[in-house]
Amino acid sequence: MPSSSASDSPVPLLAQHQHRALLRTLTLALACLLAACNRLDNPVYHDQFFAFGTLIDLTFYDVDPARAKQASRALEQAFMQMHSDWHAWQPGALQQVNQQLAEEGQATTDPAMAALLQEANRLSTLSNGLFNPLIGRLVALWGFHNDEPPSGPPPAEDLIRQLVEQVPTSADVHVDGKQISSRHPAVRYDLGAFAKGYAIDRGIELLQEQGIAHAIINAGGDLCAIGRHGKRPWRIGIRDPRKPGVLASIELTGDESVFTSGDYERFFEHEGQRYHHIIDPRSGNPAGAVVSATVIHPLAATADAAATALFVAGPDAWPAIARQMGVEYVMLVDREGRIHMNPAMQARLIFESKPDTIVMSETL
Repeated sequence: MPSSSASDSPVPLLAQHQHRALLRTLTLALACLLAACNRLDNPVYHDQFFAFGTLIDLTFYDVDPARAKQASRALEQAFMQMHSDWHAWQPGALQQVNQQLAEEGQATTDPAMAALLQEANRLSTLSNGLFNPLIGRLVALWGFHNDEPPSGPPPAEDLIRQLVEQVPTSADVHVDGKQISSRHPAVRYDLGAFAKGYAIDRGIELLQEQGIAHAIINAGGDLCAIGRHGKRPWRIGIRDPRKPGVLASIELTGDESVFTSGDYERFFEHEGQRYHHIIDPRSGNPAGAVVSATVIHPLAATADAAATALFVAGPDAWPAIARQMGVEYVMLVDREGRIHMNPAMQARLIFESKPDTIVMSETL
């Protein structure tokens, strides 16, 4: 009978099993410890998806991972549906409204779409029409009714002038329940300067309904933050419109939205001149006095529309429009690089480097 080696004997086998069990126990304990440390030191959940032509970045603080994942999926589905419904040049609910208004002067839609258009009209009125969601024909003439920006040249001046002479205003549209009527044949809704903000507001409501109190929804640099990042407020950066990096940072107190309209977002260059997508309804051309306008407001929809309106208003007229729209914090950067803002905004900004020129307005 052959003799057994030491490794074949029962006692060493038992020791091996005990050793492996001990290793498994220690590994499990270490994993639990690391998970606990992660929960304590970095209780932040991140996710991303693509909608409204930009990357939507989600940050949740102090949320159970399973709940965070569920909320993220719900947000993605809601944003994708809104993107489809509100798209100005692809088949969807908004395109149907535009088609019905053009053909019949009236349209029937669902309550959510009616509420969206009514709020867009209200903000347009407050802005004296500088934010005008009804100039879809002008936006299309410039070639911005495409997923990719146009390559130029700019449209002929006589074509621009013809559309400017027919520019509709919010007074030309009436929303009553699900019924929308217009007395102006040139009405074409384009919600590119408003839909993203309105969607973020709906997204924040969805998060709060699911019990999430500390979060940021960031849509390509335009965002709304609720709650705090632990014991400190959320701190975000405002993009420099002319060079890489951040122009200034700001701490958000409470539930606030920060939106910036800039000539660097969608544009084309022709013969050395930049033509961007923010059209001045009064001239039919891209607004040219400033390169960016940043607004802080509790509601993302208001911040979105106001950033466009104040960009169009320019350095001289923006304070009056800001007051009418109920906006307290504003910063503009003009074509010469000068900073225009009000004292309330100055008190909150932390500049990366001291601006050469700051032009202060009166208190809003």
